[in-house]
Amino acid sequence: MKKFMNAVDDVLTESLDGLVAAHSDILTLGGGHKFIRRTALKPGKVALISGGGSGHEPLHGGLVGFGMLDAACPGQVFTSPTPDQMMEAAAEVDTGAGCLFIVKNYEGDVMNFDMAAEMSDGVLQVVTNDDVAVEDSLYTTGRRGVAGTLVVEKIVGAAAEEGRALADLKALGDKVNRATRSMGVALTSCTVPAAGKPNFEIADDEMEFGVGIHGEPGRRRAKLLPADAITEEICAAIVGDLGAAAKGNALLFVNGFGGTPSMELYLMYNSARKALEKHGVRIARSLVGNYVTSLEMAGCSITLAMLDDESARLWDAPVHTAALRWGR
Repeated sequence: MKKFMNAVDDVLTESLDGLVAAHSDILTLGGGHKFIRRTALKPGKVALISGGGSGHEPLHGGLVGFGMLDAACPGQVFTSPTPDQMMEAAAEVDTGAGCLFIVKNYEGDVMNFDMAAEMSDGVLQVVTNDDVAVEDSLYTTGRRGVAGTLVVEKIVGAAAEEGRALADLKALGDKVNRATRSMGVALTSCTVPAAGKPNFEIADDEMEFGVGIHGEPGRRRAKLLPADAITEEICAAIVGDLGAAAKGNALLFVNGFGGTPSMELYLMYNSARKALEKHGVRIARSLVGNYVTSLEMAGCSITLAMLDDESARLWDAPVHTAALRWGR
């Protein structure tokens, strides 16, 4: 295993120190490295809080800032944060309008965020489950929450900046989640620093269709195919799952897992766009890059989020975070 680090036990805390130091104009580190929060809180605005295991950067800490999250709680690599992290973050960023937890559907995340919500006042939750690959996996009951979580955080974050009420934001988050589908494909495994060896073995001429963001198995192991064949299978699965809703304007988000260069991600975007247009989907908004990663795993996911006028306007609204910024 080759990684830039000093000691395995210090990887997370030293990474968080670096993130906050590099973006000290917008980020502040909570006590004990339990959470990252916006430096400038907006009184009377509903606070958005998310989090999960580390190793998926820039999700979630890199999405804290104007127009998105107010705080993010990082767990150890691929391990859920603890309830006290969410409770302390909520206590610090709640300015009087309550908090909305945005939670990926992984059993550890759901359990710990549920506990934190039960022990806090004025908290509602949105649980994301956009992955169409499998109904249940090693870490979930029901579908996994993956790259579509970023779409929910961006659109709901913009609405929160407008001053919308907590219940309205939850309803919006649930609506965006229902309109969003994702599926990934892995070409290699990844290595958790504490483990020191790859999460799974895969041959040089193989790929994993429907892989999860921790390297969990997907739909099937297959021989490597051309990009067009890969995107056609993924897009057909996404459109088929959306059914009649897969008509009209949409956001196409091609997300890298950490080890795939931009050249290949844009190639996959081009291929996916053509495949989706054949299915009658109009790509009105786009995002390409490494945003919801799995350490250094090579591969990508394709996310399709159907847009109405409201969600398109909120997607376009200004955002200023470490990883995502436009219009401000």
